[in-house]
Formats: sequence, C-alpha cells, structure tokens
Amino acid sequence: MNTPWTPPYLPQGTVYGTLLNFRREHALWAPRMSEAPYKAPPQAPVLYIKTANTFTPSGHAIPLPHQLAEVEVSASLGLVAGEGGRVAGAVLFNDVAVPHESYYRPPVKFRCVDGFLGVGRDLLPFDALGGFAGLARLSLELRVHGVLKQTVSLADLVRDAATLWADVNAFQTLRPGDVLMLGTDCLSDGTRPRAHAGEAVEITAVGFHPLVNHFTEELA
Repeated sequence: MNTPWTPPYLPQGTVYGTLLNFRREHALWAPRMSEAPYKAPPQAPVLYIKTANTFTPSGHAIPLPHQLAEVEVSASLGLVAGEGGRVAGAVLFNDVAVPHESYYRPPVKFRCVDGFLGVGRDLLPFDALGGFAGLARLSLELRVHGVLKQTVSLADLVRDAATLWADVNAFQTLRPGDVLMLGTDCLSDGTRPRAHAGEAVEITAVGFHPLVNHFTEELA
C-alpha cells in the first residue's frame, strides 16, 4: 500500500504557496504596499494555490509552453499537515511560474500551468528535522544546470514557520495531506532565477534527497 511516506511523495491535499514571506522581498515591496488598491501592508498571510495539474515528481521533465522562452524557478519547503492540526513532515518544492511583475490579483494562469510544481521525492518526518526550531537552521540551494544560483535561508522568513502555520490555521483548517509552502525568496534585484528548455534545476537541503527536474520544450 502506497502512503505519503512511501517515495515518491505526491501531495494528497491542497497545496498553498505564500507570497512576501522573506524579509528581502517584503522590504523591496514595502513602498508599494501603501498604494492602491490595498493602501496598507497585508495583515494576514498572502496565499495562492498550486493546483494538482502542476505536480511533477522529482526526476520527471517539466515541459515549457511554446510561447515561453524562460520561467521563474524557486526553492521552497512545504509543511505537510497531519492529524489534529499538527505538522506531519516537510518536502522540498520547486515553485515554477511564468515571469510576471505584480502580486495584485495573483493570476492562476502564471502559476498553475501544467507541471509547474516540482515535488521532492521524500516526505521527511517533522521530528527528524528538529521541529520548528530545526527549520530555522535550514538552508535551501538552487542550481540551474549545475551552477549555484541562490541560497535560501529559512532564518530570513518574515513569519517563521511556526508563526505562519498558526496564522493560517487561525482562519482556515489545514486538513491532513494539505501542504503549506513557507514562501520563496527573490534575488537581490527582486527577480528570481530563470530556467530554459534544455536545463536542469536542482534543489537541495541537508537531510533531503535532491529535487531535480529537467525543463524541455513542449511537444507539438
């Protein structure tokens, strides 16, 4: 019998992403938060959904639609909900998106293209990672075709993992199998690493099996 703990892992519930949860990107966006339409910084976590058609297991290819020359790739860690509102485990993700400039009215068509979420092979037990305290010591590395493009420290979160988990569960119930990604960081210029057809993207973190996806051209 295949269970969430049997590799390869695939999400069994809804997958939520979190925007603006890294200090650098939050600071870059701060001047615009007072502008219309919201005219104030967000008070609650800003979430979006990665639909089931986006799930791509590690080792599988992600085809790029014909009209796309490149995509944004981002390393993230997802917390998987267990029974009783607890965190059961954690998984690496490669959150892929069509490059876009605005977070207002988050567009599904940019984030939920078929295959646009690379999923790590293993769901690691939360206790084995040291719980919430252990996550704060974790860093994710993202390489494009073997070249290190970004190192993401989970110590740089605006809402740390425990706070984000509590704040989201305060207004909705995360059911067993649901996934809450902690967010993705930007580069110093506010952009994210890019990948093209023919390139491989690898995301690594201590204790996790590497998450690798090759990007290919979409078949005619």
